[in-house]
Amino acid sequence: MLARVTTFAIDGVEPRRISVEVDIRQGLPTFTIVGLGDTAVRESRERVRAAIQNSGYDFPLRRITANLAPASLRKGGPGFDAALALAVLAASGQLDPQLLLEAAVFGELSLSGELRAAAGTLAVAEGARRHGVPALVVPLTQARDAALIGGVRVLGVSGLRAAVDALTGRVIPPDPEMPAHVASATDRRLPDLADVRGQPFAIRAMEIAAAGGHNLLFEGPPGTGKTMLARRLPSILPALSRAEAIEVTRLYSVAGLHTQGLVISRPFRAPHHTISAAGLVGGGTPPRPGEASLAHRGVLFLDELSEFQRPAIEALRQPLEEGRVTIVRGQRALRFPTRFMLVAATNPCPCGYAGVGDRCQCSETDLRRYTRRLSGPLLDRIDLLVTVGRPAAQDLDGSPQTSSATVRARVEEARARQRSRLSGTGASCNAELDAALIREHVRLDGAAQAALARAYTAGVLSARGRQRVLRVARTVADLDGRNLVSATDVLTAVGLRQRLGDPVAAI
Repeated sequence: MLARVTTFAIDGVEPRRISVEVDIRQGLPTFTIVGLGDTAVRESRERVRAAIQNSGYDFPLRRITANLAPASLRKGGPGFDAALALAVLAASGQLDPQLLLEAAVFGELSLSGELRAAAGTLAVAEGARRHGVPALVVPLTQARDAALIGGVRVLGVSGLRAAVDALTGRVIPPDPEMPAHVASATDRRLPDLADVRGQPFAIRAMEIAAAGGHNLLFEGPPGTGKTMLARRLPSILPALSRAEAIEVTRLYSVAGLHTQGLVISRPFRAPHHTISAAGLVGGGTPPRPGEASLAHRGVLFLDELSEFQRPAIEALRQPLEEGRVTIVRGQRALRFPTRFMLVAATNPCPCGYAGVGDRCQCSETDLRRYTRRLSGPLLDRIDLLVTVGRPAAQDLDGSPQTSSATVRARVEEARARQRSRLSGTGASCNAELDAALIREHVRLDGAAQAALARAYTAGVLSARGRQRVLRVARTVADLDGRNLVSATDVLTAVGLRQRLGDPVAAI
């Protein structure tokens, strides 16, 4: 007898519909699973056998063949257990096969028949909605997560017998309870800008970066507050929208890093400088999201940028430009989203001015070798290059420049203007403007056009740098509530793009 049930495999971060087909016929007792499954899939034979027997059902002592179609797609993980078990029950006549045609099933089985959480439930729920599957059977602990997607009836069950009862209608599981309140970024304690003393220029650059979603590099001697400033950036970012929160939660669910509730805070990822290129942008076998994808819709902070392996940081070029990374493995192309803010900190030289004073003690050879670690193409993709100097003694004993709440209010107002202006374009902030959107939405007055032309003619900007200056200038105007970009906005953007010692006087 043949039975079919729908489940989903996670291909990168995308759900792929899988048809679990089980055929039982006369022959020597065997249980074979075909369809390009990994070790966890092959081992599910023993979990399914024990779960069926310990749930009070009969495991058929016949020739059992299970196929995971399409057979050309690689499949991994224990999330196919529940679908395999129910298909075996249906093929052996212990469950009506017609009941499996209107539902998808996803979850890992214990030997006792308990349904356990499996990575990627949120993506599976999204796949069920996309393919018009009316119901989804998931572990009880993940029912609330699956229900976040909407458009699919979620049946949260505790085990295999409960799943059969839900499908037959003997027991109707209650609808998952949704939280009455979705917390915002301000609901949890974050490091505050009120802790910072001095550094008004760096704080202003942080405000502009947060308002437009721009990339930011802090450069300066050790101990001047670069890391302290960067770790306070999440406190001035606007809260995730519901759509962004679901997007981030799906990513973390696929990566197996989040299994309960909605991710409510913008991600802040700070990998160590020994990370590999695959760990930073994604890869491995099977391919997994890297730190760049885990920072999606949030901040990727690279402290001591010059100490990172050059292949690793150079691998960030495409993700920074396109907002996604494509990993090709075994004739498969997997795409992971990487729409993040890059924030980095680095010392100006190997000695870092020896931690005190303002005189470099490095030789010219050491200095050249150190500066070559950061390529021009990578720096060209960073919008704001800020030199952080030692604060004055009176600043350290003085009052704070501002607070995160004050800056965040201005950032949220600027983001609201951008959302209104960019509605329907697919972009959510100025950092996502492409060439066509820049021409349409960045309006310069005459003086601003002349200032931009002088900067480009002087060789201060590349063609890509010119576009990034326009994005930053648009953000500066948004912070001031102006529709037209002025020459001051352009000069501010150009000045924030220059490293200490760069020729800006020609503008």
